[in-house]
Amino acid sequence: MALFDLHTIDTAPEAARPLLKESAKAFGRIPNLHAVMAESPEHLEAYKNLHELFERSDLSKVERNVVWLTINVENACHYCVPAHTAIAMMQGVDEATINALRAGDALDDPKLEALRQFTLAIVRQRGVLDTQQVSTFLEAGYARRHVLDVLLGVAQKTLSNYVNHIADTPVDPAFARFSWVDPVAD
Repeated sequence: MALFDLHTIDTAPEAARPLLKESAKAFGRIPNLHAVMAESPEHLEAYKNLHELFERSDLSKVERNVVWLTINVENACHYCVPAHTAIAMMQGVDEATINALRAGDALDDPKLEALRQFTLAIVRQRGVLDTQQVSTFLEAGYARRHVLDVLLGVAQKTLSNYVNHIADTPVDPAFARFSWVDPVAD
């Protein structure tokens, strides 16, 4: 028995219905993640707002996708890795970068690898970084605002990754071909 429903516009709490209508309009369907999050309209709204804000951050499309996929893989999110693989492809991220991120491997581009390592440090160390880790990130060509932009991405992905773990959100058919299994899972 599923602990969480995949809400439709008709079954969702009243306050979530306009948010699901927006999702259906934007994606041509309601992504399963949004359908689960609709149980708490505030959670769904927070996630959508964080997504929009992260999209407006100073990080490029490729950099945002590096942050997303790095977090998704580190958190072993069965739903978000396939979803963000599709998003990365749609946003023009090259296949070698996507494959390396999905495998948890180093990136060939030194600046993107610095971003990946910085993102990993934030997630693994729960934000407790030393001065050298921040300096290394800045020396790679990033600015102080990018530190905060990465944190914004971590906040967004924490909401989705954790929901997907708890709800065991089914991967949407549109993302199924990008299914992913954590290589370190027992």
